[in-house]
Amino acid sequence: MLTAPQVAEAAGLLAKAFQARKPFDAFPASCVPTTLEDGYAIQDALAELLGATVGGYKAIAPKDGTPTRGPLYASMIRATPSRFPAAAVRPCGVEGEVAFRYKTDLPARATDYTREEVAAAVEACAAIEVVGIRFADHSKKTVFERLADNNFNGGFVHAAPVADWQNLDLANIHVVLEVNGAVVLEQKGGHPTGDPLGVAVALANMLRTGPGIKAGQFCTCGTYTGLKFLNPGDVCVVRFAGLGEAQVGFVP
Repeated sequence: MLTAPQVAEAAGLLAKAFQARKPFDAFPASCVPTTLEDGYAIQDALAELLGATVGGYKAIAPKDGTPTRGPLYASMIRATPSRFPAAAVRPCGVEGEVAFRYKTDLPARATDYTREEVAAAVEACAAIEVVGIRFADHSKKTVFERLADNNFNGGFVHAAPVADWQNLDLANIHVVLEVNGAVVLEQKGGHPTGDPLGVAVALANMLRTGPGIKAGQFCTCGTYTGLKFLNPGDVCVVRFAGLGEAQVGFVP
């Protein structure tokens, strides 16, 4: 595990990349994260350096793997439609997702939250996760390096949350992705596990031994559309049947 000075070194490099809007090549050998604990420690240190408030989380919960999370900074959470400076969210990746907004606190506690408890505590919405990467070349980065870089989150745009969502078939929901007015994807389903709510449950239980979840925070739960890289000037819209649409554009 990294020492506190090593965590601070890694967080400082990421903070510089955030603030200058310029990527860097790699962590030096002195501060490469090699455990989940390293990744989360760097996330926390980075948020402190940037003075960022956590408004939600990007969560990943593979069927046969360890769930992970990355913070969504409140300043980068936007109601649709929204625009981001392209340089601030390089390389302008987009993922159409079903997200959840927690209506009530889910505080730290000794036992796991059940699926039923989490379902009762959330409302759902169409969303676009904006993928932002602080590494010049991310193709060979480890899961721990990805974690340190906020799990590659850059921003988040959401439609108005829907309270009456539980009758929707989220595994087979109809989704449309448009770029610059042209449909580039239309299908039913596409989520990696078919169960975005399960990801929101996993997040609640990742955080129940730490800060817990605060009312108003979001959980974005994995792409239905794959990862699409766009260009400065492009505008993207994702629509989910019964959950509305989210729109994001990238300002050159």
